[in-house]
Amino acid sequence: MKPKPRAIDPEKKEGGAYFVTYLPIFLDYLAVEKGLAQNSLASYRIDLRHFGHWLNEQKMQLEDVARVHIVRYFQSLRTAGISARSVARALAAIRGMFRFLVAERHLKADPTENLENPKLWTTLPKSLQPEEVESLLRAPDRTTAEGLRDAAMLELLYATGLRVSELIKVRLDDLVMDAGFLRTMGKGSKERIVPFGDAARDAIIRYLEQGRGAFVKLPDPYLFLSQRGRPMTRQSFWMKVEKYARKAGIKSHISPHVLRHSFATHLLENGADLRSVQMMLGHSDISTTQIYTHVSRARLQKIYETYHPRA
Repeated sequence: MKPKPRAIDPEKKEGGAYFVTYLPIFLDYLAVEKGLAQNSLASYRIDLRHFGHWLNEQKMQLEDVARVHIVRYFQSLRTAGISARSVARALAAIRGMFRFLVAERHLKADPTENLENPKLWTTLPKSLQPEEVESLLRAPDRTTAEGLRDAAMLELLYATGLRVSELIKVRLDDLVMDAGFLRTMGKGSKERIVPFGDAARDAIIRYLEQGRGAFVKLPDPYLFLSQRGRPMTRQSFWMKVEKYARKAGIKSHISPHVLRHSFATHLLENGADLRSVQMMLGHSDISTTQIYTHVSRARLQKIYETYHPRA
């Protein structure tokens, strides 16, 4: 005989406890009907108990759990440093239990239905806030040749969303300064045209007029040169980004790729269409670019919850 579940008291937020009430029933179903091994059952039990505790912390009733809450839970796991593999395993456990509860008519709806693969959540790119970008761009000392070069690199990177491998290979004749765009050769030897704004153009012009000459040893076609007069390397620029991030007071880990992510995220947040961002980033498949819409939605959700009086 199937154990009779206890009723939910609508005056008490006992979603987590209610969830755990069904846990033995679900585990019995997995053991008897599905034939899961003991190790798998133990993993399911741990993952589901964690979720039950989280529901208690959120003071949520199980029947009120929606898709957004499931996503928020898994994002909290990733923030806590849980591996992608563990997140995927937890989703399988939670999805299985919700399907079971709906099939057994304990719940009316399954909030995990049509939920994206957690791989999308685990690969959400890190991006900076606009004010952090501004602090980073102000960090180089523009009274020195090195500072002018580094400022121009940072400005151009954020203005175009180039990959760092593309940035260090920019040639002088790739730039069309009057029109404000450059040509770059991306993955698969595909050339694309990328625009840049006044701030990047001004930084490049100042570097060309006042800074680049200090690095030139022999005629060289590349825009950004090292102290030895050779093109800047990825590793050298990576170290410079980290140095300027510390100077700007940015405590989180940062890399050149973070500025590329920030470029895409800020464009979308300010109304750019996905196809245009795809072209500027040089993505061959728009599904690669769509990951930035998840970042944008996550930020919008956070802003809404922070500032809306009825959030």
